[in-house]
Amino acid sequence: QVQLVESGGGLVQAGGSLRLSCAASGRTFSSYTMGWFRQAPGKERDVVAAISWSGGSTYYADSVKGRFTISRDNAKNTVYLQMNSLKPEDTAVYYCAARSGSYYPKGTYDYWGQGTQVTVSS
Repeated sequence: QVQLVESGGGLVQAGGSLRLSCAASGRTFSSYTMGWFRQAPGKERDVVAAISWSGGSTYYADSVKGRFTISRDNAKNTVYLQMNSLKPEDTAVYYCAARSGSYYPKGTYDYWGQGTQVTVSS
C-alpha cells in the first residue's frame, strides 16, 4: 500500500513552466511504475507520462512530448513532472498514480493521489 500526495500545481500563463511533485509514503514505492494523469472538465482521465520503477523507461502522450519530463527519485520516494511551454489546453487536474506488476504505461493503476489543479491562462 502506498499513499500519494501531489503538490506544485497552480496558475501560470501560456508558455510558462511548473514542476509537479508526488510524494509517496512507504518503502514499497521503488517497485511501482509511476504515472501522471490529467482530467479536464467534461473529459476522461488520460495518462500524460509514466516511468518504470528503475527510471529506465518513460512514456509520454503525444500532446506533451517534448514539453513535459517525468523523473523519479526513489531515495526520496518522489516522482516529478516538469511541465514546460504550457498551453491553455494543458489545464486540468493532474493526478499521480502508482501501478504494480509489469511495466505498461497505459495499464491499470492501483493507487491515486488526490490531484492538483493546473490552470494555464492564455
